[in-house]
Amino acid sequence: MPVLLPYFLPPALFTGLLVFLLILNSEAKTTNNTRPASQLSIDYYSKSCPQIEQLIGWIISQQFKEAPVSAPATIRLFFHDCFVEGCDGSILISTKPGSNVLAEKDAEDNKDLRMEAFETIKKAKSLVESKCPGIVSCADILAIAARDFVHLAGGPYYQVKKGRWDGKVSMASRVPSNLPHANSTVDQLINLFSSKGLALDDLVALSGAHTIGFAHCKHFLNRLYDYRSTKKPDPTIDPRFLKALRMSCPHYGGNADIVAPFDVTTPFLFDHAYFANLGANLGLLASDQALFLDPRTKPLVQALGKDKQRFFQAFSVAMDKMGSMGVKTGSSLGEKRNDCGVHA
Repeated sequence: MPVLLPYFLPPALFTGLLVFLLILNSEAKTTNNTRPASQLSIDYYSKSCPQIEQLIGWIISQQFKEAPVSAPATIRLFFHDCFVEGCDGSILISTKPGSNVLAEKDAEDNKDLRMEAFETIKKAKSLVESKCPGIVSCADILAIAARDFVHLAGGPYYQVKKGRWDGKVSMASRVPSNLPHANSTVDQLINLFSSKGLALDDLVALSGAHTIGFAHCKHFLNRLYDYRSTKKPDPTIDPRFLKALRMSCPHYGGNADIVAPFDVTTPFLFDHAYFANLGANLGLLASDQALFLDPRTKPLVQALGKDKQRFFQAFSVAMDKMGSMGVKTGSSLGEKRNDCGVHA
């Protein structure tokens, strides 16, 4: 089946990467405070809203066809939600008009989150509310939507435990220190994931979500032109890959809206190529490539790059662990929002 290019991939970048891929093909031929997962359950809505999976699944299927970018966007939205305040839908809340306290979604680190992801959750919430009013949390809808998109893009299908309530707190000031960054070192990544109750194998497996999705030039520009203030490119980048990226990401100006795929070989398919790419020096972000360069994570990267099913299993386990982080249960800790963007 032919791959359809979404509207957001610049023609110039695609041309450069296409040439790069042709060369590759020709050469180939010669864990912050977790709460116990027991607080959540797969059948949480079995009596109160038994059709929840089907309702959300219908919306996700339609959204995947109409706007493929919704898949990586929603998966990323789930990550950003869970790592700040836990998996409680706080990323969905809008800043109150006239308020001096910005909500999470308006933090600088979340400015690139695509509206297609928020629109997906809004549509799913609307449908669920029409059938099961006041029952299902926005946090659970986001968790299920992320899983459905992973599966539709070719990834594993795993059971999503449910029972999260929506968080009452959403503050942009809490975002920077709780999210990984494009230039994070492995030490920084390990410390951050450990603070969330996630282990080294979870870190590597969850990084595999970069098998689909795109990053703006600003997140890897220094690697192309001024790596670690050397005024030279990162020496670990494949030279042809570097040339392709430079074609669409000039050093100064003109690149604000341009994006490049995390996985240059199969950018629209949820598979394990991301890990093999790291071994070939085709990691887009410094934080991605660092996983292959560090002796603590390299063996895991190599193992997942050789075995897709092993990656799928590890990813499913890690998503379950991450999805149980900092969950709120009960009205004393959370709320059930009718509108995901506004406090109840």
